[in-house]
Amino acid sequence: MSMRNLLLAALMLVGAAAPGAAGTGPRLVIEVAGEASGAVVVELLPDIAPRHVERITALARDGAYDNVVFHRVIDGFMAQTGDVAFGRAGGDVSRAGTGGSDLPDLGAEFSDVPFERGIIGMARSASPDSANSQFFIMFAPAPHLNGLYTVVGRVVEGMEVVDAIKRGAGPNGAVIGAPDVMRSVRVAEPGE
Repeated sequence: MSMRNLLLAALMLVGAAAPGAAGTGPRLVIEVAGEASGAVVVELLPDIAPRHVERITALARDGAYDNVVFHRVIDGFMAQTGDVAFGRAGGDVSRAGTGGSDLPDLGAEFSDVPFERGIIGMARSASPDSANSQFFIMFAPAPHLNGLYTVVGRVVEGMEVVDAIKRGAGPNGAVIGAPDVMRSVRVAEPGE
C-alpha cells in the first residue's frame, strides 16, 4: 500500500476529511440538453489538481462552457466536452475537440485517484502538459488511464443524465448529427 493510501485510510478511520473527500471542493452544476436532459453535479477536487480546478471554475464563471457540445462519446468508456473554441452549439462544430481556451495549457497534476465510473479527467493531446479546457466523464472504469491523465472531480449527482448522453460512432466516438450540449455550467461552493 502506498504512503498516500495509508494516510487516506488513517484519516478515514479517525473521521477526518481526506484530500479529495466528499464535500471539500466547489461543485459544477451542468445542465445537459439533447437526448440527455437534466442536471449533473460534479464535485471538483482542488486538493488533487488545484491548477486544473482553478481553470475549470474560471471558465465556468465566465460562461465559456455554456452551450458547448459533447463532441466525443464512446459507449462503455467516456463522454468528452469542453472545447470552448470550436465546440459551441449552433455553430460549425466540425473542429470540436481540436481547441481550447485562450489561456495557456496546464502542466499535468497526476494523482493516484483511479479512473472509475463518474470520474472527471482532463483531456489532452499526446503531451502530458497540454490540458486546457476539455474534460471527460467516465461511464465505466478505465485503469489504463490511471496516472496518465489529470483527475479533476467526480459526479456526485445525475449520473443517470451522463448515462443518457448521445453516443458517437466509430472508434473515435465522434457524435454525428446534433450532439448533446452543456446548456449551462455554473459553480456552486460546498454546501450550496
